[in-house]
Amino acid sequence: MKRLQALIARDGHVFVPAQDMRAVLERHGPLGDWAAFAASWNDLHPDRYMADNGRYRRRRHAVYTATVAGDITRAAHQPHYQSREYNALNGGIARWFEPLAPAVSDSPTLHTILHFCHRLFGRLAGAACAWHIEIHQFRIEATPGMQGLPTPEGMHRDGVDYVLVLMICRHNLAPSGTTMIHAPDGRPLGSFTLTHPFDATLIDDRRVLHGVTPVTPLDPAQPAYRDVLVVTFRRA
Repeated sequence: MKRLQALIARDGHVFVPAQDMRAVLERHGPLGDWAAFAASWNDLHPDRYMADNGRYRRRRHAVYTATVAGDITRAAHQPHYQSREYNALNGGIARWFEPLAPAVSDSPTLHTILHFCHRLFGRLAGAACAWHIEIHQFRIEATPGMQGLPTPEGMHRDGVDYVLVLMICRHNLAPSGTTMIHAPDGRPLGSFTLTHPFDATLIDDRRVLHGVTPVTPLDPAQPAYRDVLVVTFRRA
């Protein structure tokens, strides 16, 4: 945990390989239902808000709150909103996505992830604070005639304080889907590909931009997709 904190404080981001990420998560709670948690990505709904008319993204969404004392609670279902400053493609409107299924919301794995994020991001913040937390389940699909765009808005910030992107599954994808980190002035700061379940990146959203290159099928006759969990923390 201290190493992750130091790297994010120094660089504004860090890539965490699967073995290391799983180990640090297990210090914050159980992951015994991981298989069922990952399987829930098979029950996501199409994103109907894509201004590029793309039909390559499925998702679910939920909002949580965390108190100064560290109590994390699911909030009433509400829309996801980003200004056009942060999302020039799809921002500026309230987007109502299908909510997380109860089994996902109650998942020990999800709560382990949230408690890990709360502890790490709280340390980075440097002071006890309440948090607005958003959970996004994403599936990006690719077909021979349609690339999947994990970040159709391009290099961007999310308009929050901190971000976790956790790989759930890559299925039948050609080498693609590379995460790129840039400084606000556009200078490249690093790149890597989330490949294995539990591969992750942790981002200080105030300091760097991030984006992911398109994904394409390996075998065009088979389904191809990229499943990730995105967790954002913003000071309440």
